[in-house]
Amino acid sequence: MLKHTLAAVAGLAVSLCFATAHAADVLRVSAIPDEAPTELIRKFEPLGQYLEQELGMPVRFTPVSDYAAVVESLASGRLDVAWLGGFTFVQTRLKTGNAIPLVQREQDEKFTSKFITADPDVKTLQDLEGKTFAFGSVSSTSGSLMPRYFMIRDGIDPEQFFKRIAYSGAHDATAAWVQAGKADGGVLNASVWDKLVEAGKVDTDKVRVISTTPPYYDYNWTVRGDLDPALVDKIRAAFLALDPAKPEHKKILDLQAASRFIETRPENYKGIEDAARAAGLLK
Repeated sequence: MLKHTLAAVAGLAVSLCFATAHAADVLRVSAIPDEAPTELIRKFEPLGQYLEQELGMPVRFTPVSDYAAVVESLASGRLDVAWLGGFTFVQTRLKTGNAIPLVQREQDEKFTSKFITADPDVKTLQDLEGKTFAFGSVSSTSGSLMPRYFMIRDGIDPEQFFKRIAYSGAHDATAAWVQAGKADGGVLNASVWDKLVEAGKVDTDKVRVISTTPPYYDYNWTVRGDLDPALVDKIRAAFLALDPAKPEHKKILDLQAASRFIETRPENYKGIEDAARAAGLLK
């Protein structure tokens, strides 16, 4: 089995490869680190096995240390496929000129972020004025960029409105911070919030949603633009073939928090590019 590790996540890489495979014949996959590396690995393992079967080639997943590492690795050809947020896709597309968004979950057409608090005196977002607040990663679409964009659009300048802003680095970490009282309020993506609630990892008697953003396009699976077009077509077809009526497929879809995958295209992310430019995050 081929192994690949990064110093920041030593020992956590998942190799889903045949021993006889050559490195050039391995599909190299990663994802933005919007959750803990162990959770990303758990979510990907059955999907990786499925892709191996459908593509007839080994698939290797390696967590990365930060969002920028995914962008750089796709741009430099060290990765072939990656699970990106909308903003990270925009950054990758601008850097490479040809990255291709293949598929997204059905809900990623109308994705939202949730503002949360554990402060019993806070009923609305306006009640968080002068209090502490947690975003996710600074490069997160749903944990930073789009919530910030909508707040500014509604007349809330986070740097002026909140007493202090911090970045937790990941959606699950934001929820944990708010629950533990490390921040009076925070924002995270709706999918992770729902998953944490379902798994009982957040105390909804204490932590609650006070506001939800308008919808926007978000996550997708992106391939580097110079990947073999025949392989790109096979990867797209494999995702689109996942059928929730089949138990083995439903397990994969459930771990991806997906009802099914649908095709997407670069134009869907123009709104996120505009929001990033307005926020001064793109030159």
